[in-house]
Amino acid sequence: MYAFARPLLFRLDPEKAHDLALWSLHHFGGFLPNHCDRTPESIDVMGLRFPNRIGLAAGLDKNGIAIDAFSSFGFGHIEVGTVTPRPQPGNPKPRMFRLPEARAIINRMGFNNDGVDNLIANVRAAKFRGILGINIGKNFDTPIERAADDYLKGLEAVYPHASYVTVNISSPNTKNLRQLQGASELDALLGALKRKQRTLADQHGRYVPVALKIAPDIDAEQLGEIADALRRHQIDAVIATNTTLARDTVKGLAHAEETGGLSGGPLTHRATQVVRDLATALAGELPIIAVGGVLTGEDARAKLDAGAALVQIYSGFIYAGPPLVREAIEATRKHTS
Repeated sequence: MYAFARPLLFRLDPEKAHDLALWSLHHFGGFLPNHCDRTPESIDVMGLRFPNRIGLAAGLDKNGIAIDAFSSFGFGHIEVGTVTPRPQPGNPKPRMFRLPEARAIINRMGFNNDGVDNLIANVRAAKFRGILGINIGKNFDTPIERAADDYLKGLEAVYPHASYVTVNISSPNTKNLRQLQGASELDALLGALKRKQRTLADQHGRYVPVALKIAPDIDAEQLGEIADALRRHQIDAVIATNTTLARDTVKGLAHAEETGGLSGGPLTHRATQVVRDLATALAGELPIIAVGGVLTGEDARAKLDAGAALVQIYSGFIYAGPPLVREAIEATRKHTS
């Protein structure tokens, strides 16, 4: 089905195609064949049991309108968002561009979403009972020095509905957001989040893990500082990586100079290297969830070989469709971390 639909979708503006695909999945996903793994090879990560190592990355379904449809493709977990406390339209259009020659996407969406209350309503309406991650961010008009307020609001709102919560401080499309990866800013934010997590765990009678999503555009010193902060605050996992601002691998291609985050094929090796460096720095003290440039089963396997426990897919799903999920699951079976 996807082999037939993709040429039609790729004739449309990328964002219109994205919206059409989500609308279709929302309304007709119940008619899709279910490809969930009937003989799962489960793995424990963050105290949660995942039926396989392959998940849907945040960004593809920001508002959680197609959770049930995505679950039918066999993902071992689904991450929705990024969601902000208040609805916001995101950056001006056009803001998404395909680079087919590189199997890549550039986006500068800017956390466009319908707000956390709407997301929670969609999560409640979904029938899916598997591992659901909810990715939280800050509103664009919240001053960076008050960013923690938005993250704490988001964590409190989604906590009862999430299997785990991801804190996104690495999107390049919200002004100054990546400043939160700095040593002092990160230390303050993680401390506040950990205190809130403990309070919420007492209130709800269950512990919901918190993961931090980081950028690929960081040097070795900053990566070491992030690893130290993750350990110090006992954060449950790290997701590596978000999109990149680098353009060296796509020079000369149409749309290559558009501003925003680059994902897909050009990110494959850099994202894997960040996973490898993180694995060394963390020495197994917390799990790594790898994302970035997973376009084949071999790409997924390489992330595990670099030290990841789980792998997420986004741009690869746009280019390869649901068959990539099965290919990646098969490629990562019986892997020993």
